[in-house]
Amino acid sequence: MTYRVCLVCMGNICRSPMAEVVLRQTLTDRGLGDRVTVESAGTGGWHVGDPMDERALTILEQHGYDGAAHRARQFTRDWFDRYDLVLAMDRDNLANLRRIAPSGVEVQLFRAFDPAAEEGAEVPDPYYGGREGFEEVLALVESASEGVAKHIADEID
Repeated sequence: MTYRVCLVCMGNICRSPMAEVVLRQTLTDRGLGDRVTVESAGTGGWHVGDPMDERALTILEQHGYDGAAHRARQFTRDWFDRYDLVLAMDRDNLANLRRIAPSGVEVQLFRAFDPAAEEGAEVPDPYYGGREGFEEVLALVESASEGVAKHIADEID
């Protein structure tokens, strides 16, 4: 049985695809890659079909990750049935997901699994900034991915 995770941000071209690539690698490094599927999506649909933001892709590549295959998708209500874990990058997208979630479905913040993060910590949107914002996002998702991987390992073992 495959455990399925979806990471969600606004447009699915910066934060959530970066987190998808990093979490997938983290899980692979821990021997869980064949038991977990990691995907990402956005709450908005204006980038559907677009590749990852070039700045995000460049930062990932410079740190040894490959995000070239990514294409943006939009998360819809019927997707909740597909996933065991749905994680939002920020409180706005968390609220958007909770608004459409079926009764009893829990959605959490991605950084809730980062032991170094304060309660309610978010992954900030780097879209309107420069390189440093994308570097910050990478550092945050790398840190949180460790905790998410531990959580998933506990869930499936």
